Amino acid sequence: MREQLTESDVRKIKEEIEYRKLVVRKKELEAVKEARAQGDLSENFEYKAAKQDKNRNESRIRYLERMLKTAKIVSDTSGEDEVGINNTVELYFEEDDETETYRLVTSVRGNSLEGRISIESPLGKAILGHKVGDRVRVKTNGEDGYYIVVRSIDKSTDESGDEIRKF
Repeated sequence: MREQLTESDVRKIKEEIEYRKLVVRKKELEAVKEARAQGDLSENFEYKAAKQDKNRNESRIRYLERMLKTAKIVSDTSGEDEVGINNTVELYFEEDDETETYRLVTSVRGNSLEGRISIESPLGKAILGHKVGDRVRVKTNGEDGYYIVVRSIDKSTDESGDEIRKF
């Protein structure tokens, strides 16, 4: 599946790749050299741990580079009064009689514990493009689902505090 990324996501991913190649890679290689110099590699825990850290960093670099190659670049095409990417929305959940606030983001920045939901999630898909006062059905499995009402939309687009999720 192709990731949907904004230009900002692409920039952040490129910055992480650059950092991992120039800073983390050098540090990990040095740690492997130091552990190797300690002698017997068959019982050297530091060597094994250093190799694992080095391999984890290289895997992350490959993962991010592959993501960039296959990504689909998206932008916010919502109207001034519609829910769009990076907007903060207040939603009323009818079934629970509760109001919750979320920010709609791309999947690589999604973190429901911090109130950021993905545009690819069932809730994100359902509210994208809707206006204040709209009653929206969120489909979960097949015919199952629930209703929400869009209470307010904050069109701010500041994503500076969002981090790319670690998988």
